[in-house]
This record gives sequence, structure tokens and C-alpha cells, in this order.
Amino acid sequence: MSAFHWLNDQFSFFGLPVYWSDFLGNILALATVWLALRRSLVAWPVQILGSVFLLIASLNVHLGGNAARQVVIIVSASWGWATWKRSREKEGTIQVRWASWTERIALIAAMVLGTCAFGALLNWKDASFYPGAPWWMILADAWIFIGSILAMYSQARRYIEFWFVWLAVDLVGVPLAIHSELYFSGIVYAIFFVMVVMGIRDWASRSKPQDIASPLEPAVQVETRQH
Repeated sequence: MSAFHWLNDQFSFFGLPVYWSDFLGNILALATVWLALRRSLVAWPVQILGSVFLLIASLNVHLGGNAARQVVIIVSASWGWATWKRSREKEGTIQVRWASWTERIALIAAMVLGTCAFGALLNWKDASFYPGAPWWMILADAWIFIGSILAMYSQARRYIEFWFVWLAVDLVGVPLAIHSELYFSGIVYAIFFVMVVMGIRDWASRSKPQDIASPLEPAVQVETRQH
């Protein structure tokens, strides 16, 4: 691994010290979003490589939850790569829907309980930040990990709410990354925040307005318009 030690070196990015692993991982993360918007299969291998870099960055600053998150993303992206390829061959459209209230409550409960349980595990193993780190830091680390899993699950289920789950992740991810001196990650999280807001509007604009269910109404399936 000595050949890759430079990934843990820092350089100055507009006066901010940035790790190469953090920088490259987030550049590839942004590229992943751009490729995904173009519905390119190349998005998946790019995401995997980017997560490898971010895994290195997270381990370098002792962010156990975020490191575990990258492992989950790598595994999920590998599965998504194969699944997306099959879906493109078999289906010409993508259907999305609002989740039912039962599904929303289940997501919220999983977010809260999962964060507490995973946070306790990180604290027990001293795997987040440093031994004796404040609980709020550990729970923030766990929140991002659990939220990422639930966002991927919601996206796989084609819930429009998956955008809101990512929004909840980003609201914690920006200050946590900056606090951990992963400044470039903080900048990219902020960019992702804007993209998530745009994504919510995009899904609504691509769907048939008359068929989109309000969060206060029963969920229905809608078909996105193809370019």
C-alpha cells in the first residue's frame, strides 16, 4: 500500500488543506451524479472507484461510520450496476411513487432506531473520531451511514421520498465533514444539497402532474417521461 501513501497527503485548495483521497473521491462522486443524470452505465464503476478513495479518506480521519458507508456504497453500486443493465434491457420506462404513510413511518423509525443502534456500536468499538468523542459526533457519523442505506433502499423502491432522505443526510454531512477537516467533502456535500433540491423538482417535472400523489394522499405509481 506504500505506493498509494500519497492519497493521505494534503495539498492547498484555495487555502484549505485537502487530502488527495478526499479530493479525488468527491470529484468522482460529482461525476457519478452527472453520469447518472445521463443514465449512463459508466456511472456505476465511477461511483465504486470514488467510494474507494472516500473510504481511504474516512479511515485517515477515523470516521468509522462514513468508512462503513463507503463499503455499503461499493457493494450496492456493484449490485446496482448489474440490476440497471438488466432493467435497461427489459424496461423502457421508470415508475416512481410517493411512499404510503406506513412506509414513511417505517423509514423514519429505521432512521432513528438505526442511528442509535449503530451509534452505540461505533462508541463501543471506538470506531468513530477518537476514544471518548462526544455523543453528538458519533450519532452524526451514524446518521449519515444509516441515512445512506435508507436512501438507497428508497431509491430502489422508487419512492420519491428518497430525495428527502438524502437531504437529511446532507444537512448533517456538511458540518460533520468540515468539523473533521475534510473540507472538500464539505464543499461537495453542499453541492449535493443543491442537487438534491433540484432532484426533487426534477422528479416532479418529469412525472405526470395529474398523477402525482400528495404526501397527504394515498401513494400512486407514475411513469416518468422519456427524452
